[in-house]
Order: sequence, then structure tokens, then C-alpha cells
Amino acid sequence: MASGGSAIRGSRVGAGPMGEQDRGFQADRIRVSYWDALGNETVRYFAANLPDDEIPETIDCPSSGLPAGRDKENPPSVIKLEPYKTHLAYVKERRTEEEADSLLEEALLQLRIRRGKLSATN
Repeated sequence: MASGGSAIRGSRVGAGPMGEQDRGFQADRIRVSYWDALGNETVRYFAANLPDDEIPETIDCPSSGLPAGRDKENPPSVIKLEPYKTHLAYVKERRTEEEADSLLEEALLQLRIRRGKLSATN
């Protein structure tokens, strides 16, 4: 004889009491379409009794990751991202070669002084 869980034969495992939608008392909803810069449409549903100022004007489109607005003709523009730069790339933009060499020499001199290889008077 097979022993298992306590489910009754023919019942759905995990089935709970009926929700409002199963009894016909589903709340009235309104459909709101959002459009991104690539023309993708995303539909969200909100409760009909929700005030207009609580419905967001923009959302992030799940299909493209871009911002999406409610105006199909003028969707939000694509965000322009700069390419990733390393710290050294920023340093190279700020410093000239002469400045970099002088900074390096100064740092090396301070290290040598700290280690005691040079006296502070040199």
C-alpha cells in the first residue's frame, strides 16, 4: 500500500478556498498602456476607483528595460549611458605626462623617506 500526503483523492494539492475572482466579485479594473522608445507596448491594470494621480506616468518596460510612458506618440527617450571607464582612464584624462611623472617621483620619494632609505635632508 502506498502512503503519501494527506490529499484527498481527486483534489488539487494546495488548493485553498475560492478567491473573489472565482465567486464573480472581481474588482473593476482599467487598462493602461505604456510605450517605450522602441515601440514596445506594456499593459498594466489598475483598480478603477484609483485616482488618476496615483497611476504612474512612467514605468520601466520589462521587455526592453527602457522607461515607458503613457503617450504613444511621444514616449520617453532612450537614456544615453557613457561607456564604463576604469579609474586609470579618468586619471589619464586629468593628468599630463609631466604631471604624472612628477606625482610618481614625489610618491616614490615619500615612500623611500618613510622606509628610512633616504634621510629627510636629501
